[in-house]
This record gives sequence, structure tokens and C-alpha cells, in this order.
Amino acid sequence: MTLALRYAARSDVGLVRQANEDSGYAAPHLLVVADGMGGHAAGELASATVVATLAELVDGDRLPLTDSDALPELESAVKAAGASIGQVITEEPDLAGMGTTLTGTYLLDDQLAIVHVGDSRAYLLRDGVLSQITHDHTYVQTLVDTGRITAEEAAVHPRRSLLMRAIDGSQPVEADLFFHDIRPGDRLLLCSDGLAGTVSDDELRELMSEGDPTGTVIACVDLALARGAPDNVTVVVADVLDVDSTHVSDLTSGEPVVVGAAGEPRVRARLPRVHFPRDAQVDPNRPDPPPAFDGGPPTSELPFIDAAAAVPGSGAWSSRSRRRLRNGIILTVVFVIAVVAVVAGAIAWVNSQWYVGTDDSQRVIVYQGLPFNVLGVPLRTPVIVSDLTVDELPRRLADDVAAGLPAQNRPDAEAIVTRLKAEAAACAVPRPPAGCPAAEIVTGGTAP
Repeated sequence: MTLALRYAARSDVGLVRQANEDSGYAAPHLLVVADGMGGHAAGELASATVVATLAELVDGDRLPLTDSDALPELESAVKAAGASIGQVITEEPDLAGMGTTLTGTYLLDDQLAIVHVGDSRAYLLRDGVLSQITHDHTYVQTLVDTGRITAEEAAVHPRRSLLMRAIDGSQPVEADLFFHDIRPGDRLLLCSDGLAGTVSDDELRELMSEGDPTGTVIACVDLALARGAPDNVTVVVADVLDVDSTHVSDLTSGEPVVVGAAGEPRVRARLPRVHFPRDAQVDPNRPDPPPAFDGGPPTSELPFIDAAAAVPGSGAWSSRSRRRLRNGIILTVVFVIAVVAVVAGAIAWVNSQWYVGTDDSQRVIVYQGLPFNVLGVPLRTPVIVSDLTVDELPRRLADDVAAGLPAQNRPDAEAIVTRLKAEAAACAVPRPPAGCPAAEIVTGGTAP
């Protein structure tokens, strides 16, 4: 029995983020999803680097991996990706703080070799049962593992996106590396938390139970967008098929599919030393050029206008136009009322949001509102300005605060600041632990 994958991939920036920091990849033997982080620190460069590095495992004339070398090769790829990210940061120090998750699966004869870092996920649908086959490396998952909160509470926890592991180029990262058995009829789903964070497991199972891979990735992303898509959304779906009993037309052509940041020319241009894989699909962000004018008919037709009926004062103009004018006024009034109601509701909702962030002087501040602007107008108001700066915090906490730590309410935000001060105090000792700013000066390295 020879197994093969029929696959599809899709990535979307979502409805809140300004850029897509996710990357995805699908090929006959390899599936990858990487969720970049860092915002201004160019998380898209990190995710694109990881995807490109992993893709080298199947690129060109390289022989397929075997059961004995698959996990070591995946581990080496993680280290190589981290080194590449570290080189980018060395050349552009302003990019320090960027990083990425990684979830990848490599198809062997009768099993998958899996590599996993962070909170992107891999799922398996078998006989109608959906199971998550990776384990999130997040703060809230540690709370679930120790029994302090339930999985349901973790799904709505304000710090559910706080990562405990990521590939950031500053230090080696321990990846989960393991095998998982597969068989014909299985369906695989790899996704960033932009999907897993907005769609329940029951909904994922329903989406995964219908259609081909292309239809499924479209349905998954569309549902995330319908839920507001506060983060980038990347989805890879693959069916496991038995080549010996499957008609060749049912199989993917074999060309890789690259989506998200790794497929964008602007991202690739910023990573000249990275070897990017072939891409079977046209760049979705570049519109087709207009056809050259050859003197032929126009590409569209203007509607026919009856000049006599359009003359003011004629009977036809008077009756129809007045009726249209009246209907237009009614629709305009209704539209204005609806807009006012939506705006009022949006303002009330924004004012109910709280988070802990920073200002230009790097002070830690409790904000009411949201950490971004709309049409240049900030949606936040500083409420409490602390005497703590992000420079006093461990690197990973500093990055999280810079991105904005969501809080349930003002007391919760004040409690977050109190805990951050405790973390800063733990660093303010003669021999600070690894990860503290002072530890970087002592060791000459970059702390996590």
C-alpha cells in the first residue's frame, strides 16, 4: 500500500490585522503552518523563513526521508530556521523580538513524522472523530495541564495567546518531535490560532467532514472571517489516499502550494539568503495586468440612455424621478440611523475593553480601549501610568506587553501590572536569571 496526500491551503489576513504574518505550505509529502509574531518586528519574515527551511526537505532531487532520519532531519530544520532568523536579527537589530510557531507533518510509508513548536495545531479526522494531535505550548495550556483551569476556561482566557515556546533566533528551542500513525481515509488539518481561536472543535469536525480539501479550506477561513477574524487565518487540509486503489486524477498534481507571507514577493525580497520553494499558485496579491488595447470592442458596455425620458419636465421624468427621489431619501435616512446605532454600539464595546501596553517612553500603562487606530484615530485612553518600563522586564514579557496584554476589566489590568512588577523585581538582583535584561549584559547574548 502506497499512501499519498490530496491537499489544499489558504491564508487570509483577517479583519483586524494590517499584514499577514502567517505562512503555509502544502506538498505531496510535507504540510506546514507557521504563525509569525512580533508585529513591527516583522513576524512575517520569521514564518516565511521557517516554511522555506522546512520545504528544503522535499525540494529538488532530494530523496524522501525515512523512518530513521525523519525526526532528526525535522529537528535540524528547526535549528537551521532559528539560525536564519538569528542572522536576520543580527543584520537588522530593530527586528529583535520577532518569532514564529511551527507545526509540520512529513508523510512516511504508514505514519506521519510531526514537528511542533507553539500554538498552531494539527488535527486528525478519522471515522468522524476529530482529535488534536499536537499540544499547545502556551501559558494557559500549562494551567489546564496542572488542573488550575478547564479547557473551556482556557478558550476564553485573556492570556490564551501567551506562548511558552517559539522559534525566535535568540536561543535554541525544544520542538515536539514524534510519529503518528495514519491510514487511507484520514483527513489532516493544520491551522494557525486564527482558526482554532474562533471556531470550536465541534464546528471544525463538521467542516472537516464535508467536501474536498479545497472546499474545506475555503469554508474554514470563511467561518473565521464571519466570526470577526481578529488574527491572521491559515489553513492546510489534506486527505490521506491509497495510491494503489485511487485513480490518478484524484491526486494532487505534485506542485507545492505556498500561502501567506512565504508566498508574498515583498517578503521574499527581504530575505535574499533564504531559498524559497516553487509555488503552484499565482500570487493572490498581484492583480492581472490589463489587456493591451488593440482597437477591438470595449471590455464593458455602457447602459442605453433614453434622452427624451431624461429631459426634466417630461411626464416620464417627473413621475419616475420623484418616486426614486422619495425612496432614495427614505433609504438614506434608514442608513444614517443604522450607522449611528452601529457607531454608538461600537464605541460602547471599545470602552468596555482593557489592556496593558506601553507608550513612546516604554512605560507600562493600563489602557481602556483597543491597541490600534482607525483612520488615524486611536481607540484607547491611558488610565494608569505606572513607573515600570518594559526595559526592566524579561524579553518575552516585554514583547507581549509591547503587543498589548488583554484584560477582562480594570482590576484585572491592575493585577497584570502588579505581576509584571514582580517579574521586574525578580530580575533586579545581582545575578538575574536567564531572560532578564541584565542577564543579556552579563552573558552577551539575547534572553528569551
